[in-house]
Parts: sequence; C-alpha cells; structure tokens
Amino acid sequence: MAIKILIVDDDPDIRDVLRITLEDEKYEVYEAENGEEGLKAILNKTFDLALLDYKMPKMTGLELCARIKKDILLRHLPVIMVTGKGEITDKIDGIDSGADDYIVKPFEPKELLARIRMVVRRTERDLEANPLSRLPGNVSILNELSQRLESKLPFAVCYVDLDKFKAYNDTYGFEHGDDVIREVARILIRSTRETGQAEDFIGHIGGDDFVVVTTPDKADTLCSTIIESFDKTIPSFYNEKDRNNGYILAKDRQGIESRISLMSVSIGVVTNEFRKIEHVAQVGEIGAELKGYAKTVGKSNFIRDKRK
Repeated sequence: MAIKILIVDDDPDIRDVLRITLEDEKYEVYEAENGEEGLKAILNKTFDLALLDYKMPKMTGLELCARIKKDILLRHLPVIMVTGKGEITDKIDGIDSGADDYIVKPFEPKELLARIRMVVRRTERDLEANPLSRLPGNVSILNELSQRLESKLPFAVCYVDLDKFKAYNDTYGFEHGDDVIREVARILIRSTRETGQAEDFIGHIGGDDFVVVTTPDKADTLCSTIIESFDKTIPSFYNEKDRNNGYILAKDRQGIESRISLMSVSIGVVTNEFRKIEHVAQVGEIGAELKGYAKTVGKSNFIRDKRK
C-alpha cells in the first residue's frame, strides 16, 4: 500500500517540485495551497505524513502543526516543517509546535527523501497502532505514561475493560466482537472530546482493554460519560430476543451454560493525587487492582484510587 503524503504550501512551484520528487519514489501525493485547506484535507482523509510550509496565508505551518498535535485522532500524524530560512529560531519554533522534523529550502531531493523515510519508519515503530481500533498501542502508551511521570504534574490513568465480552464473542462471532471493539474506541474518543481536554491520550492495550490518560479534575466526569454512552449504545449489538431478556445463554469461564448479562464496562482510575507514583509498572499494578474491584459490582462503574 502506497504511503500517502500531504503537501501544504502556497507556492505552486514548490508543490510541483515536491510532487515530482515524491511520485518518482511511488508515494501517493495530495496537495493543499494553504493551512486551512490542509487542515480540511487532514480531517477528511488519512495521511501517513504531512509536509507543511513554515509561512502560509490563512493558517501558518506552525499553527496547522499545533492543531494536528493537539487533536486526539491526529496527533500521531508525522509532520515535516519546510522553511525558507536557515535561522535557528524557525527550527526551534517548528519543533516546539510538535513537528517531527524540518528541512530548509532550497533542499536536496535525496535529503528530503531520507528524512521522510526516517520519520515514517520512526512513527510506525513508535505508534504501533492497533489495526482494529487504529488507536495507539503499547509502545505509545508506555511513552505517554513515562512522560506524565517525568513531568511531575497531576495525572489520572483510566483503565477501561469490557465485562462479559468473551461470552459475547463466543456467541455472536469475532466479526461482531470486532464491531464492539471499534465502537468502544469511538465512545472513548467522543467522550474525551466532550468532557476531556486537548492533551488527553487514548490507547488500546489490546483485546477489550483500553486506557485513557487525563487529569484528576476531569477523570470522574469522563468516566461517567464513557459509562453512560456505553450502556446506551451496547444493547444495539444484541439481537432483539437477547436485548429484551437482558442476557444471553452462553458458557461461563468454567464451561457451564449460564445466563450471562449484557456487556458492561469497568474502569479503574489511577492518580498521583494522594500517593507518589514513581514508575510505569506501578501505574499498571494499581490499575489492574482497581479494575478487579470494579468488576465485582456487576454493572458498568468506575473506581478511583484515593488511598494514600
């Protein structure tokens, strides 16, 4: 599958040079002539990399890059800033806005291609996106948690786990199970956008396990929003009979056929409000413990760690 690259530059001659250079290397190239047009393209199509001109009308490359990196869904799109100056301040501003790399005009095509290959390779390695949900995987999750710990700022890590998902998967099949996982990803994204903040992070640990990283003041509202949306949406994934019954007939973990209630969601919330957390493994251990408590309730709920 060809790598899709978006060129955002108000100079048609520069776009022509970039397009010819990239198409010669079999990249799939798209163009936008200003920052606003570039943002519209990014919101409507999935790209593997964006080349942004430093200075453009309507929205500068710096402004567009900052918008990309603050968006939960877009922040993992790699950005190379193309600047007409060699001034160190331009380079620093580009990196500060979240750019993954920069190149100065006029540039050597070979250098540009080398930088593109490096950034794409590094992003693929670091992102390790889950192929089902397209959310960041474990490498990105570990990086995010490490950065939060290093910052010493207040954080809240919400470990999200589905209950009775295995029984649903066994009864309805893997394709329907995959639909549920994708819907949960959408619920997390939508809920975070509604009640969270731009810097929040959503990751997919694997299977039916997710993580949302926010701040302590947002955690309760965010968890409540996730639960409300999940409980409202999930019955639609059952047939009418099971939905009306409120359960399915399936084998439990001991292999005994039982009435198993509809799926629910359990969330364990780890914060550094009341205790000092020094390493990522500690976050995971507390999160697993809290999720275990939450699962004993028997319905969608969240439990927040307030122990000192």
